[in-house]
Amino acid sequence: MTKVIVMDEKKKISRKDFLKLAVPAAAAALASGSLNLAKAVSREDESIQAPEVDLSKLPRELVQKNELLRMQEDLLRALSKPRKERKWAMVLDLRRCIGCSACTIACKAENVLPPGVVYRPVMDEEIGTYPKVTRRFIPRPCMQCEKPPCVPVCPVKATHKREDGIVAVDYERCIGCRYCITACPYNARSADFGETYTQGTPKVQDYELRPAFEYNKIWPRKHGASPIGNARKCHFCIHRIEKGMLPACVTTCIGGATYFGDNNDRDSLVSEFIARPNITTLKSELGTRPKVYYIWG
Repeated sequence: MTKVIVMDEKKKISRKDFLKLAVPAAAAALASGSLNLAKAVSREDESIQAPEVDLSKLPRELVQKNELLRMQEDLLRALSKPRKERKWAMVLDLRRCIGCSACTIACKAENVLPPGVVYRPVMDEEIGTYPKVTRRFIPRPCMQCEKPPCVPVCPVKATHKREDGIVAVDYERCIGCRYCITACPYNARSADFGETYTQGTPKVQDYELRPAFEYNKIWPRKHGASPIGNARKCHFCIHRIEKGMLPACVTTCIGGATYFGDNNDRDSLVSEFIARPNITTLKSELGTRPKVYYIWG
């Protein structure tokens, strides 16, 4: 059970002492995905019960200053609304991205991604003119376009846009034609060929055979079964956000460069960033209207 220490009017402690105790506890709870209203998540034969942490009991000053806590609060507020009233968005501050690829690794672990399938690569580019040259790192998840070119090309309507703006793939309908992969101008989709990292060795390791929990379903890792043979992509960790947890990439970003929330909520942190003049999107000239935004400088 994660302990969060809150202010007691009868037993006041100094702000300095409180922050020493509360911030690490709250951050640890958030990183472990425990700020989720204590909802149980059933995963095959095990049940994970998250410790209960009530954000409303934390001082407003702490929640407002801690970006992860604020995004968590924004998320829970968004989940209290019907799905059609939400519009999920992500903001990536390239000034803070250090190119560590922690988000890429967290995503692969969270979604049990095989070789060749990457939902969130980090692009590395050199900018400037010698001798004033530097590197810039650009995380590139699915853009969750308002007008996704991948949707109309799918012959079986497996790729579809949800009411909350997330572009999803119905693995049970997908026939693996890969038209959507070709249509995506951001190269944000991959084909799952059923490969493993330890293939060719005496035994495929158990960690590669773990089921995935994408789209709130259990997907066993076995040949002939989805998502093997399907097109796969980032989905903002639907299975996490609908349980009250932030996407894996958000909670593991070392530089604090990744922000997530409901753009239909003008009080959310992402809405504040998106309203700023230094915000942009990739390939805006295509008219796809991405819901992943970038702060360049």
